Amino acid sequence: MSAFLQKVRRVVRAIPRGTTLSYGEVALRAGKPRAPRAVVAALHRLTDVPWWRVARHDGTLAPQVAHQQAILLKQEGWKPRRRRHKRG
Repeated sequence: MSAFLQKVRRVVRAIPRGTTLSYGEVALRAGKPRAPRAVVAALHRLTDVPWWRVARHDGTLAPQVAHQQAILLKQEGWKPRRRRHKRG
């Protein structure tokens, strides 16, 4: 396993129950601040981490797994963030 995968595993396992970090925040804490897409790929490979605690930068869930992710997060006491619309 690569050093980056090990760091992502450590970061994701440390996310408290019922909370989320963004892919970018995980990348930053894993030492590669410009690699949020690499975090997505890492989560596909790591089967022993609470992947549902990682969300998009705006707090929304990934469309492909949003239903399952929301169920798992709500079981932990998570409350979804409301999306803020930018005013132009």
